[in-house]
Amino acid sequence: MNKSIEQYIRTIQDFPKPGIGFKDITTLLKEPQPFREVIEQFATHFAPKKAQKIVGIESRGFIFGAPLALKLDAGFVPARKPKKLPAATVREEYQLEYGTDALEMHVDAIQAGENVLVIDDLLATGGTAAAAARLVEKLGGKVAGLGFLIELDFLNGRRHLGRYDILSLLHVASE
Repeated sequence: MNKSIEQYIRTIQDFPKPGIGFKDITTLLKEPQPFREVIEQFATHFAPKKAQKIVGIESRGFIFGAPLALKLDAGFVPARKPKKLPAATVREEYQLEYGTDALEMHVDAIQAGENVLVIDDLLATGGTAAAAARLVEKLGGKVAGLGFLIELDFLNGRRHLGRYDILSLLHVASE
């Protein structure tokens, strides 16, 4: 566990519903040094992958994905909720606890053969990240890795992402 980063993340109990311990990253984002450290750790780990694109998952993945793209001299691609992108899109649905949701990307966002990193703030059940990875692959890209600030280990989200290089900077063992 990365204590220097962890101390900047607070847990809000019973948000957004009873029994949930929400990991609030706004307390990290308002401090430039730990925010910079997160980007540096992602960059150090993923630099050898030589990614041409960084996909940030809506919405907190944008916060980490965009500066990482600049650091790695890569383009940034948003993976958005349906009907948020203005041009032609490709869509991937994924399962929620009760129902489904979807992510979309522009059809021209990734070129065939490009190395792509997928970045988000949190790995929980893995459904959203797996959908983003499938979108990259639908467009002909190669998923070079997935990065998360926080991983909720007790939800075993990695089981959906086992074949990829996964970096989680912080691990939460139990709720």
